Amino acid sequence: MPVLLAVPLGIGGAVLVLGTVLSAAQTLAVPRGTPVTITRWVFVAWGLLFGLVRRSRDADRQDRVLALYAPISLLSLPMVWLGLLGLGFSAIYLATGQPWRDALLESGSSLFTLGFRAPSSGLTAVCVFLEALLGLALLALLVSYLPSIYSSYSRREAMVTSLETQAGSPPSAANLLVRLTRIDGLQETDPFWWSWARWFAEIEETHTTAPSLVFFRSPQPARSWVTAAGAVLDAAALVSSVLDLPRCPAAELCIRSGYLALRRIGDYFVMPYEPDPAPDDPIAVDRAEFDAVCDALAASGAPLRADRDQAWRDFAGWRVNYDQVLLRFASLCAAPTAPWSGDRPLPFHRAPIARHTARSRL
Repeated sequence: MPVLLAVPLGIGGAVLVLGTVLSAAQTLAVPRGTPVTITRWVFVAWGLLFGLVRRSRDADRQDRVLALYAPISLLSLPMVWLGLLGLGFSAIYLATGQPWRDALLESGSSLFTLGFRAPSSGLTAVCVFLEALLGLALLALLVSYLPSIYSSYSRREAMVTSLETQAGSPPSAANLLVRLTRIDGLQETDPFWWSWARWFAEIEETHTTAPSLVFFRSPQPARSWVTAAGAVLDAAALVSSVLDLPRCPAAELCIRSGYLALRRIGDYFVMPYEPDPAPDDPIAVDRAEFDAVCDALAASGAPLRADRDQAWRDFAGWRVNYDQVLLRFASLCAAPTAPWSGDRPLPFHRAPIARHTARSRL
């Protein structure tokens, strides 16, 4: 092979190998949601295919199919990485003077440690050992990564499942507070808010470290981590604004923990939101819906503040902190219908393939 062709071919193969290794390392080993082009390509490509299902009017069929999106995309990553490693090393072997067929066989034999071809030179032997090492390291990383993903998913879903007992299915803030009023009472709810504040902190850590978790759906079609978050946040906002009880710092801190978590996770997807909204900014819940919930709470025996107008302003001031980002997650994740969240998703498309393209849209 002419030197003028061999040099760029070898450099191109080395760049492809390096980019693939960095992609795998950043996706599987770096403890933060680092934007990686190859990883985003895989998820966006599957997203385009599964996006066709979102137009279906059959909610059960849509949920069954979309439940496959995140696992299939995640399991496709190692195949893509292995294919790119094989292609990169094939280019390197071509640059050393091997015919293209021998280069492909050399790369496949090394990558999968089959060993049916012996290296033809010292330089080739070095490349063979390196390729075999990278292939094994990639599989080892993946084997250790998948259990951590499903462990985080299991912890998230345990809380989502437990919420059905109090908030119903689909969950709603009104049902949650009515049941708390009738069964537990509203005076001793601090442990409930603290447990959900910890849940928000945990999903912020896990879903920014492994953003694919955002798309993992709940085992039951009517459940979703998005609608659960919305029900808890709305209930905490109602407690902090409507109920005529001593101030509840735990509920207020739960709201703060929740909207910070949603925003941090949304940052990975370049999700727009107002970082410092005004208390009187518009929200997706209207006054009539708010009054209906207040009436239901009053009927259940909950003590309500006398000034309903001020209560509405206070509620809107809390809700505005998470309103837009919650509804965009409802759209992004195709969340099931639920009051004040999944029933009014705010259109939001998945982040574009290239990160610089995403930034240019802000």
